Amino acid sequence: MMNTQETINYNRIAEAINYIKLNFKDQPDLDQVAEKINLSPFHFQRLFTDWAGISPKKFIQYLSLEYAKGILKEKNATLFDTAYETGLSGTGRLHDLFINLVGMTPAEYKNGGAALNINYSFAESPFGNIIVASTPKGICYMAFADDRNEAFELLQQQFPNATYNQVTDTLQQNALFIFQKDWSQLSTIKLHLKGTDFQLKVWEALLKIPMGGLSTYSAIAQKIESPLANRAVGSAVGDNPVAFLIPCHRVIKSTGEIGQYHWGSTRKSAIIGWEAAQVDLIKSA
Repeated sequence: MMNTQETINYNRIAEAINYIKLNFKDQPDLDQVAEKINLSPFHFQRLFTDWAGISPKKFIQYLSLEYAKGILKEKNATLFDTAYETGLSGTGRLHDLFINLVGMTPAEYKNGGAALNINYSFAESPFGNIIVASTPKGICYMAFADDRNEAFELLQQQFPNATYNQVTDTLQQNALFIFQKDWSQLSTIKLHLKGTDFQLKVWEALLKIPMGGLSTYSAIAQKIESPLANRAVGSAVGDNPVAFLIPCHRVIKSTGEIGQYHWGSTRKSAIIGWEAAQVDLIKSA
């Protein structure tokens, strides 16, 4: 139950979020928003980040991004029109917004990844078949594939206009070493991820959980210095596009329960047990 001060703080943040949602096209700065809720910019920045999990600036950027995405989906919308309608000063700022938060240019987003060439293949793992996909930069997608047709369709939804080639390349082979217990090859695995800054921070934190180890959503929130963002962390963990390599399976509930997993809690339990066994073998060797 929240105390009086927590209630006051919550109401302030709710007021700030509402103001930003109504006025994000004006791209208000920190001082403007802080003034609206009668706080100093420093105090407001710290309070907002604690409650929302991101800074006020990032929150405005995310709202701008989602609005810009909607405009770009309109066939006749130009990049200039999109920047203008979003309240950005020009196409350069629109470009930076998409690169920093989505990992692709506005044009690439509008074209659904049309400029991307993606290789993909299917392989076996100790936990069932998987689909693994790569761009020239690295692994962009990996998922357990109980149904190959469905798995490929889900990949296409990630990059609807990309060019696909069913071929196994070196990037994929290096990634698959992880299932062969050849841990010396992990440094050769390259990833090509698109996501928000917050998602990338969460995925980076997941990569730091050692094999055989476990963490919790609240611990991840603490690691990325957003201690009140447990729910946002859970969403980012669930949106992980690269199964196993980014070990979202190592995150469990604070109660000790295994919790949900995109590819089934039974598979999650099996993976956790398998990794623990491999660590024990290494220690006893």
